[in-house]
Order: sequence, then C-alpha cells, then structure tokens
Amino acid sequence: MEPMTYVGLVAGVLTTISFLPQAIQTWQTKSTKDISLAMFLSFCVGVILWVIYGFYTNNIPVLVANSATFLLAFSILVCKLKYG
Repeated sequence: MEPMTYVGLVAGVLTTISFLPQAIQTWQTKSTKDISLAMFLSFCVGVILWVIYGFYTNNIPVLVANSATFLLAFSILVCKLKYG
C-alpha cells in the first residue's frame, strides 16, 4: 500500500469514530431533541454518495470509512425519526 493510503485510512478511522459518542449517547438516552434532522438527512445522503464514489474509483479508504460512518450516522437518524 502507498504511504498516503495509510493517511487516508487513519483519517477515515478518526472521522468515523467521532460519531461514536453521539451515537452511544443517543442510544442510551433516546433523546434526539437537539439533533438536526435536516443535517443528518443531508449528511447521510452525502456519505452514501462518497460510498458510491469510493466503490467506482476503487478507493478503499473512502469506501470503508464512509460505509462505517453511514452506519453510525444512519443509526442516529433512525433514532431521531423514532424518538423525535
């Protein structure tokens, strides 16, 4: 692997795990009153587009990081829709 691929992987891991505290708090408290629905909807769409881009360009760091980010962000979005 190229050295910059490692940079991409580390960046992807760090930006993905940044969603963990919010996801955990949302799952535990079931409170989403301060979470913007519009922001998470647009974010999830954007991340899906990154996943598609990563797939078609065979960019593994982009594909892996954004797939994981989507799962976390989408779970928060589902909680927002379920709990308001």
